[in-house]
Amino acid sequence: MPSTSQIRSQHVSRRTVLKAGATLLLSVIAPLPARAAQILAVRVWPAEDYTRVTLENDSDLKATHFIVKDPERLVVDIEGLELSPTLKGLVAKIQSNDPYIKQVRVGQNRPNVVRLVFDLKEEITPQVFTLPPAGNYKHRLIFDLYPVKPVDPIAAMIEKGEWSGEAKPDGDSAAAPKEQLEQLKPDTAAEPRAELKSELKTADAQLKADKPGKMVRMLTIALDPGHGGEDPGASGKNGSHEKDIVLAIAKRLKAKIEEHPNMRVMLTRDGDYFVPLGTRVDKARKVQADLFVSIHADAFVQASARGSSVFVLSEKGASSSAARWLADKENLADSIGGVNVKSHDRQLASVLFDLSTTAQINDSLKLGKSVLGEIGGVNRLHKGAVEQAGFAVLKAPDIPSILIETAFISNPEEEAKLLDDAYQDKLADAIVNGIRRYFAKNPPLAKNRLT
Repeated sequence: MPSTSQIRSQHVSRRTVLKAGATLLLSVIAPLPARAAQILAVRVWPAEDYTRVTLENDSDLKATHFIVKDPERLVVDIEGLELSPTLKGLVAKIQSNDPYIKQVRVGQNRPNVVRLVFDLKEEITPQVFTLPPAGNYKHRLIFDLYPVKPVDPIAAMIEKGEWSGEAKPDGDSAAAPKEQLEQLKPDTAAEPRAELKSELKTADAQLKADKPGKMVRMLTIALDPGHGGEDPGASGKNGSHEKDIVLAIAKRLKAKIEEHPNMRVMLTRDGDYFVPLGTRVDKARKVQADLFVSIHADAFVQASARGSSVFVLSEKGASSSAARWLADKENLADSIGGVNVKSHDRQLASVLFDLSTTAQINDSLKLGKSVLGEIGGVNRLHKGAVEQAGFAVLKAPDIPSILIETAFISNPEEEAKLLDDAYQDKLADAIVNGIRRYFAKNPPLAKNRLT
């Protein structure tokens, strides 16, 4: 028989083992401290339309925000985050010419919560949202700071001196048509080709049918440099980005178009920032554009692909598998550039994705043919005819719209061309001539437009 002391000793040992076992079990089932998310990059995209701040990270972050008045501040609390050098680097990225942000302060508000305080230059309407991984990006937390009163495209052009009222009526009934014919002729020192002379005669007859003293209508061209901001578009082997090249070409093209009387240009973006596809179309419709021209410089899986192309919308599917592939790729711009789906204008979306009218597509094909013919004198054509596919950016129901692939940025030889000022200049001249040739065949004063 064991003694009383031995029995007590055995009980103590069992309790010790049980305690040790319970401790071990708790250590297994108890959650480990949550690992703080890692900020991979911070980016700021200031623009007149809005300023965007992007935090790219390795997981989905949760953020809350509120506005503080007098002075105006936006306060954002981000959970699951510890202060890091990358996040602190946001402070230095705010530029003095940012339209909406004076400065930003970053600090550890409490354990596992980082607070950002944006000191603002004016009252803003913030949108704070997350984006899932897309393209080369991981998770993104986005802060979009919009002015309380949205920027109106016409007001912006007036402020920059780029918008004037309709041209003054001319007392001489023959003078107005003659003046307009001058601005319809291709910009070349050479005598117009025989077919172009015929086109100008037709336009002359239609213009002379106008009543004496009739107002000569301004022509408004919407130029759309593709991509921008978070969305770099395609990239070349030498490090060039499509978004930068097409903006440079569009600005050059704008200057050349505005050299002609009664023609003005609205750029859907004039800097390095992202504009959603639907907003590009909306801007063109707000200024009642006569034409919409989207400028791109695409890449293909094979570096040997080369040549320029012109695309228009299709109601019946793409004209080729390559056109379909390209349209699908370009339509991903919103997911890469980053659209706040919750605030997306449903009315605009319904207009944007309704099938466009046959008349718009027919006019777009005429415009595309005129432009493609002129570009063919500057660069080899990838296809000898205008192609069609379901590009979202071409779906304005009342504006002839084309998308120009200026060249393949993925082809080293064409990338060098795209970066060359002389080539950009020739390309811009060709596009202007194509536009003017289109108007010579389709005089704007004889055209009934939806408003």
